Amino acid sequence: MRPKPHTAPAVAARPEKKPATPQGVGEVRIIGGQWKRTRLPVANLPGLRPTPDRVRETLFNWLGQDLAGWRCLDAFAGTGALGLEAASRGAASVQLVEQDAGLVERLQQLCQRLKASTVQVRRGDGLAALQQSALASLDLVLLDPPFESPHYEAALKAAARALAPQGFVYLETATAWSDEVLAPLGLALHRHLKAGAVHAHLLRALG
Repeated sequence: MRPKPHTAPAVAARPEKKPATPQGVGEVRIIGGQWKRTRLPVANLPGLRPTPDRVRETLFNWLGQDLAGWRCLDAFAGTGALGLEAASRGAASVQLVEQDAGLVERLQQLCQRLKASTVQVRRGDGLAALQQSALASLDLVLLDPPFESPHYEAALKAAARALAPQGFVYLETATAWSDEVLAPLGLALHRHLKAGAVHAHLLRALG
């Protein structure tokens, strides 16, 4: 009896690889308040870097979960995550200021879907919006510009001027800011957190 001829095992077809999702495309979620778990899209744009969930959670633990009556300005809104977290927790008014037309349209659509009557979306320059704010008119200023922004000092100085007594400024940067650097701008460090590449600062006006 002749042996059966050797047959090479069949090779399974390899599944086609799916194209990689571009970095920066995805979503974040509101983590507290009336809109908890609401998804916010993240566009693939240079410099768009939403505040990490852990950092936002810590920030609003510092501030308190109930922001009823607060007046807030998110000067470099991007996805709107910071300002919408404040609105979700009851802030009386939240201004979301953003230069990119596409992001502004997304924010407007999102606020319509949420029926966010206390949120105003504005297309414009965040620094100019701060400089135009009335003296002592804001309880919370949110500053999370692109890390390479040249406007940090000017924005902080304008924020200090617009800050109401007992108000706060949130600053997110790639490096830590000390009291020695902040004092000439009219601000003092209240809390600080480092999470990965992010330095989160909660600031208050100098007394």
